[in-house]
Amino acid sequence: MPHETMHYPLEAPAISQWRAIGQGVYWVRLPMPLALDHINVWLLEDSDGLALVDTGLRTEAVLDLWEKLLREPPFDRPLTRVFVTHMHPDHVGMAGWLTRRFGVKLWMSRLEYLTCRTMVADMSREAPPDALEFFREAGWQDAAIEKYRTRFGAFGQMIYKLPDSFRRLARGQRITIGDSEWQVVIGQGHSPEHACLYCAEKKLLISGDQVLPKISSNVSVHPLEPEANPMAGWLASLDWLQENIPDDVLVLPAHDDCFHGLHARLQHLRDSQMRSLERLRAALREPRRVVDVFADLFSRPIEATSSHYHLATGEAQACLNYLLERGEIRRELRDGVAWYSAAY
Repeated sequence: MPHETMHYPLEAPAISQWRAIGQGVYWVRLPMPLALDHINVWLLEDSDGLALVDTGLRTEAVLDLWEKLLREPPFDRPLTRVFVTHMHPDHVGMAGWLTRRFGVKLWMSRLEYLTCRTMVADMSREAPPDALEFFREAGWQDAAIEKYRTRFGAFGQMIYKLPDSFRRLARGQRITIGDSEWQVVIGQGHSPEHACLYCAEKKLLISGDQVLPKISSNVSVHPLEPEANPMAGWLASLDWLQENIPDDVLVLPAHDDCFHGLHARLQHLRDSQMRSLERLRAALREPRRVVDVFADLFSRPIEATSSHYHLATGEAQACLNYLLERGEIRRELRDGVAWYSAAY
């Protein structure tokens, strides 16, 4: 953490509780059955009820909590629309249930909606050969690949069936919610077309996972697009936010606490990533597989039995693809496994 210039002006609600944070905004903290045990979602006063930003995972606990919250003041009013920042299940999981219950539209960026629909469709099929090849090239052994096979399609189990249509969120779009105008801010890297909401009048930025105060967002390459370069998009998004969003906003993130000090946090995220890439460059003086660089990137080894092995693989591949595209390293395929080394 940096940050003498970051501070947290609000006390967070307990998990399954809420608090008003002024300016017609309510902060709800929903439970997640994971090491990261919560997600923050936001209800905004709208003309005929409340607009919701993000929805929580599809779990029985979250369903019961929404049933309870929506019967009691101040939430015993119709939802006017459901905004989703991006496609990950903790953000979109309950969107289908909520939009159907209230007969309202889902607002989401196009790439997030379509990519989510594609991944949910994986529930009905076996792990594809392209995905198995992707992980073999990364250096996964048979046991890890078999575990991936058995869990393939689990993504869709955490998401209620999405609506068959949506309202598109697009970069620079301005949306009136209640008496205020909110601007759609698009980021990349953590997900394909992540939508944040910025209100200049209220000095608020609903940042989703694009900017988090205490953890860095995972930036991964996935088997669906093995040669993607999300790290370039991530770094460009950090730069854009610093250049275009004022430092005096209160950031409302999806995890941990609301904070002031956006620019300090952006600089810390950028500097931390640059240090990780420098360690990776040093490691690649000798050929390495994807799974060989975990300790260099994350300052600790990640065991194949760890729940983080999949995420670590995706993020390591993102760093390697970034250096590949810059021409700093080369890739050689040997017996179905990719080896990376410095280009000079």
